Amino acid sequence: MKKITERIFSGEVLVSDGAWGTMLHSKGLKVGECPERWNLERRTDVMDVAKGYVAAGSDMIETNSFGGSRFKLEYYGLGERVVEVNKTAAEISRAAAGDKVYVLGSMGPTGKMLLTGDVTEEELYDCFKEQAMALEAGGADAIAVETMFDLEEAKCAIRSAKENTKCEIICTMTFDAGEAGFHTMMGTTPEAAAESLIDAGADIIGTNCGNGIKNMIGIVEQMRAIDRKIPILVQANAGLPIVVEGKTIFPETPEEMAKWINPLIEAGANIIGGCCGTTPDHIRRIVEVVAARRKY
Repeated sequence: MKKITERIFSGEVLVSDGAWGTMLHSKGLKVGECPERWNLERRTDVMDVAKGYVAAGSDMIETNSFGGSRFKLEYYGLGERVVEVNKTAAEISRAAAGDKVYVLGSMGPTGKMLLTGDVTEEELYDCFKEQAMALEAGGADAIAVETMFDLEEAKCAIRSAKENTKCEIICTMTFDAGEAGFHTMMGTTPEAAAESLIDAGADIIGTNCGNGIKNMIGIVEQMRAIDRKIPILVQANAGLPIVVEGKTIFPETPEEMAKWINPLIEAGANIIGGCCGTTPDHIRRIVEVVAARRKY
């Protein structure tokens, strides 16, 4: 396959997948349970999630490895199985993707903070290196550093994956909407994030989680103002979560999300998918909107 960036530079708009946690919980994953353990013990269920997004028309699917760093897995007694957990996660998605859909090796925050001194930059680098190399070994085409709020951790993850794999590197930050505009928990704006992520070596930048799709338009516009060419990926929640009868739900339907796809593309997004609360139905509707654009 061509590189993801090559297809974007040729003018294509691509569609990624939707939420993994949402789908795993629908299959019985309990709150507080380790999702990555399912790669080893419930492979069929993980495969079903991956296949669901391929069937919905995703051009790329992620791996069940968001919390697959050593620091995260140690909490569940899996610290010595980091390579196995991540390699297996990539192998599962690779098997579902075949040779026409890209596999993005998911790497989320470690839960450790450089600012507070509970981890060194070297330790953080080695942690991401171990995970990224295992994901590549399992068949990942790209490494997706995602849901980041600490810019320094994000940059460390980018450098680690860039220097130790041949994968394309994606990095998405999570922004909150406030009176002063969009910013991460650490106070980083979309503009500042875009500039730093590009300097760190990311091939694709963007935003995920934290917002419904409408808010993502403003974030993309601010990132696009920094660089007119860098590919931008957006994975929005299905709206902001609300509690109904004691259960947290994400209210936006596939049709409600779909009406914002064209404005998001016009703002500068090149890859669009979903985050919390989204399902294959949401992705299928996004695919339909994107496909309709290709006809004109």
